[in-house]
Amino acid sequence: MPRALHGAGGREMAENLTMAKALEPQALAALAQYDLPEPEGLELLTFSENAVFRADLPGQGPVVVRLHSLGYHTSAEIESELLWIDALRRDGAVVTAGILRARDGRQVVTAGHSSLPDRHAVVFEHLEGKEPGPDSLVDDFVLLGHTTALLHRHAVSWQLPTSFQRFSWDEAGTLGTSGHWGDWHHGPNLDEPTTHLLARAAALVRDRLRSYGKQPARYGLIHADLRLANLLVDGTTVKVIDFDDCGFSWFLYDLASALTFMEDDPRVPELVSSWLEGYRRARALDVADEEEIPTFLMLRRLVIFAWLGSRPGTELVASLGAEYARITAELAEAYLSRTSRARG
Repeated sequence: MPRALHGAGGREMAENLTMAKALEPQALAALAQYDLPEPEGLELLTFSENAVFRADLPGQGPVVVRLHSLGYHTSAEIESELLWIDALRRDGAVVTAGILRARDGRQVVTAGHSSLPDRHAVVFEHLEGKEPGPDSLVDDFVLLGHTTALLHRHAVSWQLPTSFQRFSWDEAGTLGTSGHWGDWHHGPNLDEPTTHLLARAAALVRDRLRSYGKQPARYGLIHADLRLANLLVDGTTVKVIDFDDCGFSWFLYDLASALTFMEDDPRVPELVSSWLEGYRRARALDVADEEEIPTFLMLRRLVIFAWLGSRPGTELVASLGAEYARITAELAEAYLSRTSRARG
C-alpha cells in the first residue's frame, strides 16, 4: 500500500509515530520467537497499514521486522508471498531480502502483547542500499522497467506451489464495490458530475481489459507496488523490497503502479518511454500492450482514489483536497477522448 508516512503532514506523522511506538512490544514479541539476541533498539522504517521496524542486534547487525495490518492478508497469503521471494532468491532472478525462520521453523509468526490484537509478523534480513533519488527520475525509470521485467520473466516461468494463495488485482479487485483498497465511488470530494465521468471511464477501462485478455503473456503474478520507493540501489546492485501487495494481475499494472500520484506529471510520456526501454532489455512487449498503457494508468488512478476514500479525515486526504478529484476528472476526460471502445 502507499506508505502513509511518505504523504503525512506533521500531525498525522506524529500520530503514526505514536501508534507505531505502541506496536514496538509486538515487534519485540515477534523477535523473541527467533534464536536472536535481544535487540539494542528498534527504529521505525515505514508505517502505513503495516509497521516495519529495523532491529539492531548486538554482534550481528540489523534485521527487519514487519508487523502486518489486521485483516489484510491471511497467514497462508503471507506464506505465499514468502514462497515467491524465496524462489526469486533461489533462482537468482532479482536480489531481495532473505526471510528468517523462527525456532519452530515458521516464517510467519503470531505476535501478541497485552491487550493488543495479535498480528502476523515476518523477520527479514536487512538490505543495504538507498532509494533512487528524484534528480535522475528518467534514468531511474529505465532501471525500474528492467527490474520489473526480470520479475515478470520469473513469474511466467515459475511453477506455482499448489498451496499458493494471493488475491487478484483483476476487475473485481480493483474496480469492484468490494475492491481490495475500497470502492472509487467513495473517493474524496466527489460530486455528481465527476461521479458520472469516472463511471464512464471505469466502464471503458473494463471494456478494454476484457478485450485485452488474461493470456499468460499478459497476466500473472506481479509485485503490484513496484515504485522507485521499493528499490534499493547498492553500488551496481538493485534490490527489490515490499512484496506485501503482490498478487495476480496484468503485467502492465506494475507500470501504472510505478506512476502512482504522478499520473498528471508532464514527464509521464518520457517516464513511460524510459520504463519500456528498460523492460524490453529483459522481456518483450508488443504494440497491443503499448496501446493499453493509458487504460492501466486510468485503472491505477481509480484504485488510488478508492484507497484515499478509505482514509477519511487523514492529513494526506486533507492535503490533497478537492484538487485530487479535479485532476482525476481531467485525466478521465482525456482518457475518454483519446481511447475508443474495444473492437469485438
